[in-house]
Amino acid sequence: MQKMRSKQRASWPVMIAVAALAVTVALPAVTRAQSDAVKAPPPIQLPLKPSPEFAKFPQYAGTLGKRQIVLRLGAKTDDPSGVHGEYQFADSGEVILIAGDRDGDTLEVEESNDGTHITGNWVGKFAADGSLEGERMNVDDSDPQAFSLRPLAAGQAAAGAAGKSAAAQLPAQTPAQLPAQAQKPAQQPTQPPAQAHKGGQPVNGVSNLTTGE
Repeated sequence: MQKMRSKQRASWPVMIAVAALAVTVALPAVTRAQSDAVKAPPPIQLPLKPSPEFAKFPQYAGTLGKRQIVLRLGAKTDDPSGVHGEYQFADSGEVILIAGDRDGDTLEVEESNDGTHITGNWVGKFAADGSLEGERMNVDDSDPQAFSLRPLAAGQAAAGAAGKSAAAQLPAQTPAQLPAQAQKPAQQPTQPPAQAHKGGQPVNGVSNLTTGE
């Protein structure tokens, strides 16, 4: 019995040491998990909305396919050749994120409509006047659509391009839709009644014979 008790007493320090070692190993893992949770970016809110970060970037207005868009594109702070930004459809207001590279006058970027999945690719070239032209394709290089964009002057509102697009899409009004006042025909000016011929009176109902006054 004494030998058994002495063995049990001798095993306690070993068990305590093992438990302490397990806690020591587990703590860094917990700390790392907490640190990763703190560093994790907040979830992206959908649908995407224009970012205040990109509002200060150079803006380009024009067409993608047959739709009017406004592109906000600027350089990345941590990558000399990297660019990022967003473009927005004038008709629906939908915002698409873009990111990629610019090498000289060549632009190659990818787009995403949720900030996670790539939905298309852009390849284009900048002209000497700052305009940008090229093609946008799906991820599998299908459905190519031409884009043609021109830079907006500093302080120039991009709403002008959107306004023109919206006005072009308004249906023509039919006569039934026009205001009632607009449908009324223009009234002709009324002429004053002819004045009676002076100088005599008709004789016996004959108008071409008159008596002198």
